[in-house]
Amino acid sequence: MRATAVRCHIRLMQPDDIPQVLDIERQSFPSMWPQTVYQRELKNRMARYLVACEPIDDEGESQQSPDGEAPGGGIGGLVRRFLGGLQAPATRERILGVVGLWCMMGEGHIVTIAVRQEYRRLGIGELLLVAALEAAREAGQDLVTLEYRISNQAARALYDKYGFSQVGVRARYYSDNHEDAILMSTPPLRSSAFKRLLAQRVAELRAHWGDDYPLTGPPPWPSNATPPA
Repeated sequence: MRATAVRCHIRLMQPDDIPQVLDIERQSFPSMWPQTVYQRELKNRMARYLVACEPIDDEGESQQSPDGEAPGGGIGGLVRRFLGGLQAPATRERILGVVGLWCMMGEGHIVTIAVRQEYRRLGIGELLLVAALEAAREAGQDLVTLEYRISNQAARALYDKYGFSQVGVRARYYSDNHEDAILMSTPPLRSSAFKRLLAQRVAELRAHWGDDYPLTGPPPWPSNATPPA
């Protein structure tokens, strides 16, 4: 089964990706200022930024066959290279989404997750979330935390689906409208219950995206960094 004809993969963010990632950030968080200083973040040994990418041709069109099915494995390739080793980005790629993870003293914290506006509701955000959870687990983190706007019920539904539970409230956290932030956390990543849940969710994603959904192997850590212990 194929969910869509989008053909893309997840890899580590590179400096050349910054302009497109900033466009996605502006679309997703228009009231946020200043924007993330990705030039600095990409050198941060505690940070891991991953992007979902789609190869495009010289006219900016997606590289898909006339029948709409992407060549070379369909959209199951969205995470084809994420955990299989760092590879250089293609000559032309459209960045569809980004997720940022900080690893600090056994706690992975998702600092951002965003998808390009015209590619939302395709499940790309969910795949980026799974990629961050896998990266945190491979990095030896004990759990993963994040926060979201209290009004964002779609985000809450996704986080509930992956075993996050509410652990706190940050009152008037967002400066644009003083909305509260809800702080959520996973159970211990190494617990049997969480492993079963994540395995079930990945199986569902594989069934949805196609049989060639590969989410195995070590994450592609930057060459100038080592995973936190």
